[in-house]
Amino acid sequence: QLQLVQSGGGLVQSGGSLRLSCAGSGFTLDTYAIAWFRQAPGKDREGVSCIRSDGSAIDYNHSGQGQFTVSRDIAKNTAYLQMDSLKPEDTAVYYCAARHNFCTPRYPDYNSWGQGTQVTVSS
Repeated sequence: QLQLVQSGGGLVQSGGSLRLSCAGSGFTLDTYAIAWFRQAPGKDREGVSCIRSDGSAIDYNHSGQGQFTVSRDIAKNTAYLQMDSLKPEDTAVYYCAARHNFCTPRYPDYNSWGQGTQVTVSS
């Protein structure tokens, strides 16, 4: 059974950094893509970034190019989202999600999700 367990997140001041983790079980990261989404109150869930099964990354956060960096540790079967230069508008619940091989920015394309973690950026 495929499972994703998230950790990290919390409260940070504007301009600060956070790292989120997404530990997988029941599958291996070299055959699955891991995407990061976020959902702010009253808004749709939006794609942030994704790392493909081959290890290449896609940034969906075009408003803050380079602000978020996705990576993974195959040995730990864990993906990470490094978030830098955080702004109050980055406040949201962040989710990781998995699908076989390829990334897509559409959340309905994913059927395995982490539990979500709150990120709050204060001004």
